[in-house]
Amino acid sequence: MTQTDTRVGPATAGPTPGRARPFWTTRRRDQLTGYLFITPQLLGSAVFVILPLVLVVWYSLHEWNVLAGTFDFVGTDNYQALADDPNLGAVLRATGLFSVGLVVFNLALALLLAVLLNQKLRGTILFRTLFFSPVVVSLVAWTIVWGFLLQDNGGLNSLLDTVGVDGPNWLRGEGTAMLSVIVVQVFKNVGLNMVLFLAALQGVPAELYEAAQVDGASRLRQFWRITVPLISPTIMLTSIITVVGSLQVFAQIAVLTQGGPGTSTTVLVYYLYQQAFQFHHFGYGATLSIVLFAIVLALTVLQWQMRKRWVFHES
Repeated sequence: MTQTDTRVGPATAGPTPGRARPFWTTRRRDQLTGYLFITPQLLGSAVFVILPLVLVVWYSLHEWNVLAGTFDFVGTDNYQALADDPNLGAVLRATGLFSVGLVVFNLALALLLAVLLNQKLRGTILFRTLFFSPVVVSLVAWTIVWGFLLQDNGGLNSLLDTVGVDGPNWLRGEGTAMLSVIVVQVFKNVGLNMVLFLAALQGVPAELYEAAQVDGASRLRQFWRITVPLISPTIMLTSIITVVGSLQVFAQIAVLTQGGPGTSTTVLVYYLYQQAFQFHHFGYGATLSIVLFAIVLALTVLQWQMRKRWVFHES
């Protein structure tokens, strides 16, 4: 009778008896390193984003009078005051008008400039610098200068007067105040979107345009069929940035129009500032900030979801 060998070789040997597995394995060390790298970002987000959001919700449930030193719980009274506010409709209309005007003019002008500056022509580097330079200029300084230019007797009307045109009081007219603020903001930030579009245009393969020319496609058809689809991710990025920025505008309104004439340029952020820091209704100001946060969040999510329909390579 043959005896079977039941010895276990080294490849199938189990853990050595009495020898504990080391705690600091390579995997755990890598995980700890990763957590240490993201800890500053997590702490910053918790302290400067999550905690302020929680406090804003808490303040919206109270009436905080800094001058009297009182902090009283009022429940949903601030939200009821929001629903009954007679100025809220005008403020939301002004906010929407400013946002739509800024986004349309900014993106259209930035894309036009990017297409022109993407041509192989002399002097394009100089023009790129000129169009981008307002981006790095102080916002308050830029706005103050434009305030002088747009006054009734300012530089713009003086220029129009030389050709026999009597210019309006741009910042005090019902029909021109909002337009003036939009133009000032467009010229301030159009260079940033222009650079982003320019980088996207330079990434479009030249072979596609050459093939389209061979097929007899016009320049306009090449733009809509080749350029726009291939730079659509950048268009989405710039649209999100511009929409969010348009809803957070404050300095331009505060310096140029102070929300006037009437409430024609009183956007939501400036109205929030008035309620909280001029009228000392901090609880109601916190409620308005929640409305602003909800609008920004909703528009961002909406644009992100729409990318599946028009952004190239998204499905």
